[in-house]
Amino acid sequence: MGGKADGDLVCVGAIAGAFGVRGDARIKSFCAEPRDIAKYAPLSSEDGARTFTLKIVKPTKGGFVARLGGLNTREDVEAMKGAKLFAPRDRLPALPDDEFYYSDLIGLNVVDTGGAEVGVVRHVDEYGAGDFLEIRLAATGKPLLVPFTREAVPTVDLGAKRVVIDPPEDVAEEETGTG
Repeated sequence: MGGKADGDLVCVGAIAGAFGVRGDARIKSFCAEPRDIAKYAPLSSEDGARTFTLKIVKPTKGGFVARLGGLNTREDVEAMKGAKLFAPRDRLPALPDDEFYYSDLIGLNVVDTGGAEVGVVRHVDEYGAGDFLEIRLAATGKPLLVPFTREAVPTVDLGAKRVVIDPPEDVAEEETGTG
């Protein structure tokens, strides 16, 4: 769920743009159960400077139409387009041992199955076909995308602040230039 957050905030969604002319917003939810985003309101901006109540009006393609407190016009909503919405971690449910909030993965050290340093998790990308860890390689600073699957990422150790990866051959060959 969600991207990078400071402190005890977790990104639970984003404002995708305006819907109609009355100040409704298109909201993308990053929650496992998309409608749960409303349960975590009030939500805040990344810097915590603004807070928003959120009331879902109706579902729409790729998200929801919602009313956000303090955004009363189409122009208000358009000015916030792309803004991420955060909830305090203590409002979110506890996760099972094999599930993680994306914000917990950002900044973790990445090693291969032999223990060699690979880099650092910079971002978690959500694609229709699945999630990918974007890793900044220690040797080159270049990005490497690794599928966030149990096969490619067999170990996530939050206590040790590290991730063990065993990327598919085509990913490794693509990065090293041998393929």
